[in-house]
Amino acid sequence: MSRNVRMSRRTMLRGVGAAVSLPTLNAMEGFARESHGRNPTSPGIVAYLYIPNGVAEGAWQPQSSDADGKIISLNPWMQPLAAYQKDLTIFRNIWTPRGNGHQAGTATWLTGGGFDAEKLDVGGASVDQIAAKHLSGQTLLPSLELSVRGEGHFTTNLARNSISWSDARTPIPRDIEPRVVFDRMFRESKSGLGDPAVVDLVLEHSKSLKRRVGQDDEARIDEYLESLHELERRIQFSETQSQRAAQSPDLQNAIRRPEAGIPSDHGTYIRNLIDVMVLAFWSDATRVCTFMMDHGQSNRYFNFIDEVQGTWHALSHWKDISGRTEDDDGITSWNSREEKRRMYNLVTQWHTEQVAYFIKRLSEIREPEGRLLDHSMIIYGSSLADGHEHQERNLPMLLAGGTKLGIQQGRYRGSSRDSSMSALHLSVLQRLGVAKESFSETREAFTLS
Repeated sequence: MSRNVRMSRRTMLRGVGAAVSLPTLNAMEGFARESHGRNPTSPGIVAYLYIPNGVAEGAWQPQSSDADGKIISLNPWMQPLAAYQKDLTIFRNIWTPRGNGHQAGTATWLTGGGFDAEKLDVGGASVDQIAAKHLSGQTLLPSLELSVRGEGHFTTNLARNSISWSDARTPIPRDIEPRVVFDRMFRESKSGLGDPAVVDLVLEHSKSLKRRVGQDDEARIDEYLESLHELERRIQFSETQSQRAAQSPDLQNAIRRPEAGIPSDHGTYIRNLIDVMVLAFWSDATRVCTFMMDHGQSNRYFNFIDEVQGTWHALSHWKDISGRTEDDDGITSWNSREEKRRMYNLVTQWHTEQVAYFIKRLSEIREPEGRLLDHSMIIYGSSLADGHEHQERNLPMLLAGGTKLGIQQGRYRGSSRDSSMSALHLSVLQRLGVAKESFSETREAFTLS
């Protein structure tokens, strides 16, 4: 039976001290069109996922594409994305003409500006913050800025740890604990909540709401609440495991125990932050997010990957195998350049697997007008090309989703000439409805249709 209900896109389920934003429901459609004059299920979402240290030459380009640029097959290191090949654009000859290196390249990756280390000047606001300002007031949070906790040298270096800037000299603080971000979106206060999960506090309200909407919306509410439950359970499990490690001296000495709230397992940590992003977009808590998957000169060990030894930055200098250059640990060395380059590529592949998980989650969420992925622009890449050369040309860069925003996917795009990454930023802003005719040094948006 049809039930005539009108509700705002920002309708919330409320419990004692907790509020949970709802995903898009059919019942919201008429209200949103009247109040905002736009399609409520095509708000335009953007996420920038950043990796440092570049990728080895040849580890990013498609294995094959036809004369029109259609991707036929991906290379082995990009294979985790094969199931979503039709949802991807992979770029060639994208470059950052005014930002390079671990410090300048990281800091200006989203600003397109030059970098003045003495004045800490990145040239202007970053693209994500321009988008957040444009969308301000339409969501619970203007934007989310996520990062893993740094490891090794340069963890306190500001430029290497900042890709989001409110203006040329003001970096946006990053959140590194999944629970902190979760609470910002789904808890109004910490008082009186005790141990129960957030969704347990609103289940009674949800039962009442479900009686007022159609069957499709009932299913969406149930699926959404279960997803909240699952993320709560995973975060609580990670915290329990960290506490257990602290109680065993042998185990504590064997692993580097992270700070409270951060899982010991790096893969779990990354996935928890990705799940927080998914919930943020699904609930419309925000439509803009950046995620630094490590700081701009990461020295993290990836020895948990089979056949990999050494830190990420050391591996990126794959032509040096003695173990006595750059910030090598003085312990690890390699037998050949080929061996070290393969390890470098395996770290690239591991991160591609995490991005594939993010794309998969967004593709599984169905809204009245299609997948959440189709309304999202997911930009993933680095501010360096081949890490050994510190190249700024032919940057590893891809764009997933956005077909409902006019993006034609499944393409390998770019010409033999260099194209500024600023042109891609301008194109993204225009698809979000930002009235800009230029970004940084360019006035020509990248063609994505």
